[in-house]
Amino acid sequence: MLASQESPPRAVSIVRRPAVKAALVADRITLDHEARGRRRLAMTADGGLAFLLDLPRPANLSDGDALALDDGRLVEVRAAEEELIEITAGTPLRLAKIAWHLGNRHTPAEVTEEAIYVAPDHVLVEMVRGLGGATRQVKRPFRPEQGAYHGHDHG
Repeated sequence: MLASQESPPRAVSIVRRPAVKAALVADRITLDHEARGRRRLAMTADGGLAFLLDLPRPANLSDGDALALDDGRLVEVRAAEEELIEITAGTPLRLAKIAWHLGNRHTPAEVTEEAIYVAPDHVLVEMVRGLGGATRQVKRPFRPEQGAYHGHDHG
């Protein structure tokens, strides 16, 4: 007779960064931008905790959010370092114009005071250079803007 195996806990909801209680964090998981947008997937946290991501709908997990497991524990989410393109410009106005063009293409982008970060794309690099911006490859966590109309739960 086969021994029954206990099923792994399920991550069924998201606790947003400000509400994460450190005492309930059982493990941490480091995910790239794409994986932070998944709904259902078997996962193993950095410390070895295996669980099933089983959200009711796709969600955008931010660095510092936590996944709430059905047994009450939390798995804190960390943004993984990724290969990105850093975009800079000589003036704030030029950088704003570049940001407008990126937004017009619905390109996921992280906007900081000094630079914009996007996933590598040679077409975007050429566009940015044509608009008078500068680009360079960097490796850092990617935390793109979520958007005004989507990206966070509203219910």
